[in-house]
Amino acid sequence: MIMREKLAELTSNIINPFLLSFAVIILLVMKSAVSASEATKWALISIAISVLPVFIIVICLVRQKKLEGVFVNPRHQRNGIYLLASVIGAIACGVMWYFGAPRLLSVTFTAGLAAIVIFMIVNRFWKISLHTAFASASVTIITIVCGSIGALTILLLPPVAWSRIKLKQHSPAQVITGALLSAAIVVAVFWGFRMM
Repeated sequence: MIMREKLAELTSNIINPFLLSFAVIILLVMKSAVSASEATKWALISIAISVLPVFIIVICLVRQKKLEGVFVNPRHQRNGIYLLASVIGAIACGVMWYFGAPRLLSVTFTAGLAAIVIFMIVNRFWKISLHTAFASASVTIITIVCGSIGALTILLLPPVAWSRIKLKQHSPAQVITGALLSAAIVVAVFWGFRMM
């Protein structure tokens, strides 16, 4: 029993929203940038204006005991994080489109912003799993970009879902809703921009 809980915690900590965002950004800039220097530039900009600020603020809030943990929070503690992520997401989206980032990256940031705003609204009434949402969104984006090879990343979803349920952070419904909703948002945004 203890071993399963440790495995669930390890899975949850490794396949987390921050790491997935980082990995997807790297993949997208490698796929869409015209040169190595362009890829490096947009990777650094993307991470610096999206993943990094939210991560640093979350760590600070945990240290100040305003959040229970980086990945363990009651629903009411998430409201401020969602608002912060929405503001940072909107700024990052603006930067991407205004300064001519690779279109694939800009559309992904747009999908991310749409997802965060929708999740923020949902969070007022119900807690959904951000771990499975980020994992599912990542799988969807990678599948759109890389095809059938990318679709193999769906193997990430079951362990992430299991870990969140095992750690009693989410119910099965919250895990499934997070996964389905984020995938639907990505598909809708990519389809709207004719990227699929």
